[in-house]
Amino acid sequence: MIRLRFENHLTIKEAAQKLAVSPKTYSNYEKGRIKIPLDKFIAICILYNVSADYLLGLKR
Repeated sequence: MIRLRFENHLTIKEAAQKLAVSPKTYSNYEKGRIKIPLDKFIAICILYNVSADYLLGLKR
């Protein structure tokens, strides 16, 4: 997710705002410290225009 965020020229704060979460929560998603709820996972796929398989590392 970090690479996707950089490729989309977003800061943690900007990405967090787009997902309606706090920057700390978004940062924890990126670092794998907390599980991403399904609704936010889908929103991340849409935000970065990637498939769920790609985000899960199942496809490149």
